[in-house]
This record gives sequence, C-alpha cells and structure tokens, in this order.
Amino acid sequence: MPSVHSFSPRNSGFTLLELLVVIAIMAMATAGVSLAMRDTGQTSLEREAQRLAVLFESARAQSRASGAPVYWHTTAGGFRFEGLPAQALPDRWLAEGTTVRGNAAVQLGPEPIIGPQSVDLVSSTAAAGQPLRVMRVATDGLRPFAVQALEPP
Repeated sequence: MPSVHSFSPRNSGFTLLELLVVIAIMAMATAGVSLAMRDTGQTSLEREAQRLAVLFESARAQSRASGAPVYWHTTAGGFRFEGLPAQALPDRWLAEGTTVRGNAAVQLGPEPIIGPQSVDLVSSTAAAGQPLRVMRVATDGLRPFAVQALEPP
C-alpha cells in the first residue's frame, strides 16, 4: 500500500548548504560596501580632535614628569610641541585640510592646574553645500582635554 505522504524533491525547500551560500554572499557584499564607503569630513575632523586631545594629555603628563614646561603651537605644516625631545610626539595632522582657527597656543604644564585653554579645529575641505565644521579641544585647567562640537561661525 503506497504511503500518503510521499517525499518529493520539489517540495523540500532550500537545503542548509544553499542557505549558507546565500548568507556568505550577503556577508561579502556587506563587507565590500562598508569598505567602499568614504570617510566623511566630519568623521575625520572628530578623529583629529580626539587625537589632539590625547596628544595634549600625553604632553601634559610628560611635562609634569620632567618638571619642564611644554608649549603647543601651530606651524605652517601642522603643529609643534616645544619643551619635549624632538620626535617625542607627532607634529602633523592626519587629515588634509585640518587647520586651527585663530592663533592658538597652549601651555601644558608642568603645574597640575594649567588654567582654561582651548583650540578650535576647522576642516577646510567642506563639500559643496555643507557648512564649515568646527571642533573644540578644551580643558578647564583641572580636568583632561575634551572634544566639543561647535556651531560654524
């Protein structure tokens, strides 16, 4: 007597192997799209501001450890830490078009309280129709340097 529920390959659906192949293809496509996406100017400016805050804190710690004053100021090609050995810290921006608004100079020690100070970073590579981006790296003199987003002028 024949079975009521006969097994037919047409009615079985997808196999596990077919599903795994489809998932692998989707994962590769997602990875390709994420790698192809360009870094926006806002993201690169935020990264520069975070990097500068970390560099300030590093120079501040080195100044306190050595007892020598350390000053930071901008140069034509980037910035400079005076009072530290040459090549102790980087002296260039990572992103093209990053500049400092105004004539900024920062004293980073050796005293534990350095007074309120700030530096405004500007990305001059704004795309057409996008506003100028400004990030501030600031401290009240006691707390570590922190990054703040500013409204463009």
